Amino acid sequence: MIPKRWIVERTFAWLTGYSRLSKDFERTISSAEAFVKIAHCKLLLNRLSKL
Repeated sequence: MIPKRWIVERTFAWLTGYSRLSKDFERTISSAEAFVKIAHCKLLLNRLSKL
C-alpha cells in the first residue's frame, strides 16, 4: 500500500507544473479550487489520450 503522504506529495508535484497554481494569484478560494480541478481534468485527459 502506498503511504498517503506520498500520494499527496505526488499530486502537489503534478500541480506545480501549472504556473498559475504555483503562485497564489487567486482572490477567492472558489476560483483557486476551480483551477485545481481544471488542472486535474487536464492531467486525466492527457492520460486517457495515451490509451
